[in-house]
Amino acid sequence: MTTGADGIPVVAVVTTGGTIASTTGDDGVSRPTLSGEGVLGDAAQRAEVAVRVVEALRVDSSTTTLAQADSIRAAVVQAMADPAVVGAVVVHGTDSLEETGYLLDLHHDDERPLVITGSQRTADAPDSDAPANLRAALAAAADPTHRGRGVLVAFGGALIPVAGTIKRHTSDLAAFAPSAFAPAAVPLPRREALASVPGDVPWPRVDVVAVVPGDDGALLHAALDLGTRGIVLQALGSGNATADVVAAVRRATGAGVPVVLTTRVPDGPVVPSYGDGGGGADLVAAGAVPSGLLRAGQARVLLAVLLRTQRGAVADLPARVAEQFQLRGR
Repeated sequence: MTTGADGIPVVAVVTTGGTIASTTGDDGVSRPTLSGEGVLGDAAQRAEVAVRVVEALRVDSSTTTLAQADSIRAAVVQAMADPAVVGAVVVHGTDSLEETGYLLDLHHDDERPLVITGSQRTADAPDSDAPANLRAALAAAADPTHRGRGVLVAFGGALIPVAGTIKRHTSDLAAFAPSAFAPAAVPLPRREALASVPGDVPWPRVDVVAVVPGDDGALLHAALDLGTRGIVLQALGSGNATADVVAAVRRATGAGVPVVLTTRVPDGPVVPSYGDGGGGADLVAAGAVPSGLLRAGQARVLLAVLLRTQRGAVADLPARVAEQFQLRGR
């Protein structure tokens, strides 16, 4: 293990705002006010690591765009360019932690640990979970046994791979868990990293469209009319919709707009087995690609990355999307 001058491991820390960087004002509203150094407090000392802090953003994570998430990735890459660094921690808001963490994971080609964390309670709350989560993340990033595991989420006493993970509770301190086969949570295996592209390459519009019972497909058509480049369809049950939605999916795929099929159900895989005009089997026949265990947020990230990094002929895109979701969704 590489260590600093005083013999303790060096961990890079990239802060981005979020609840963990927030304090509550006199009006009772919390806002991200703390600098990167302010977020850490004495966590590094307690975790017995040395830190190098970079403040990449200071925002509420619900506002984080894919371009901003990619800038966080770039900050991590730059921080980890120093061979003295044994691992890195990204401090992030919980609203979009699963999306940013997954984007990091898709591109993370470094064996050193990369851990993402946040908190449910503000930094100034008397019972804040921020200190414990920070210490756990720093310790995990400095632990060589986590090398080669991809991006990990340290939160609420758990340490889990970010791929396939969703925020399952709005306020519980153990907020994150893998979306997997019930009853046992089975994290998705580590996959080969995807190549990144320069930061000035624009991100394509990818929309998430939620299906409701009796759906007439109007929102899918609206997304297409707005010029969306990709659609994640959050279907019902194991991946079902209506005949009108199937028709809209057929329009999308016929126009070269990939549609990825996921579900609003928290656990279990997408299984396109139903017919009757609007079932999952009909959606797949219309060109939709099942997401496996990935839910809408991470499916959107993967689809956007695939669209942004597409280098071959446009005609090759559907096969690449299908291949990558089959690989990464199980």
